[in-house]
Amino acid sequence: MSPRAVVRHQQWTLQPDREPDAEPTSYAMQCAVCGDISPTGTEFTASRNWVFAHGGRNPTHHTYREVITRPWRAWWKP
Repeated sequence: MSPRAVVRHQQWTLQPDREPDAEPTSYAMQCAVCGDISPTGTEFTASRNWVFAHGGRNPTHHTYREVITRPWRAWWKP
């Protein structure tokens, strides 16, 4: 028996998931100098405060990356 495949092209849609049951967007900051990363949380202010504390402990660490995790949804339109 030979394998069969059905290929159907569909138009898909992709957008941030804003449904009530969606995961929350989360934020963290990472030091680009040493790689340390803040705890992840749903409020950016905690990450910002981590940067100030980390920079205070490491006066030469001036460069950071923002890490955002945002839930997305994808579906096809019939």
